[in-house]
Amino acid sequence: MMDNDYATIYRTLDRGAQGIVVPHVNNRAEAEAAVEAAKFAPLGKRGMFTSRQGFGVGDYFKTANDQSLLIVLIEDIVAVRNLAEIVKVDAIDVFFVAPNDLATSMGHIGNMGQPEVQQTVDGALKKIVEAGRAAGTLVNTANVERYTKMGVRVAMTSFFPFIQAGTKEFMERAAAGARG
Repeated sequence: MMDNDYATIYRTLDRGAQGIVVPHVNNRAEAEAAVEAAKFAPLGKRGMFTSRQGFGVGDYFKTANDQSLLIVLIEDIVAVRNLAEIVKVDAIDVFFVAPNDLATSMGHIGNMGQPEVQQTVDGALKKIVEAGRAAGTLVNTANVERYTKMGVRVAMTSFFPFIQAGTKEFMERAAAGARG
């Protein structure tokens, strides 16, 4: 999603998306607005036009609520400060801490590895897990074990490091073969 806009969210889901990621959810009211747009009653206020998805499904609204994925991004320092209230909002499937945007909001542009940023990310993830909610964040080979032990259940990564490692190994073997 580009923003936390009611019409954009429910229309995206009506067009067949099985889940959405809502950016910049900074307080409880914004989290509640995301749920209202993404979920049918009694969980939310999503429009009742079922389009093609509801044909032949007697309990379509319950099924759609159960099977759609709602992820909110915790990517601003103000969201971290309001996290205790944000995680109280039901019907959100994942609270995803976005370290790079969080770093930017903390004045550390492009430096998500900065110690203050890492402490803030870790603290936010711990709060989410302690609240009994699903936590997610960006991971790599250096931190994935630590984060999964912490309780992170949604891990996003990039395939570039794997391609780079595979390419490096390939080139080393090719060079070794060429040397005989």
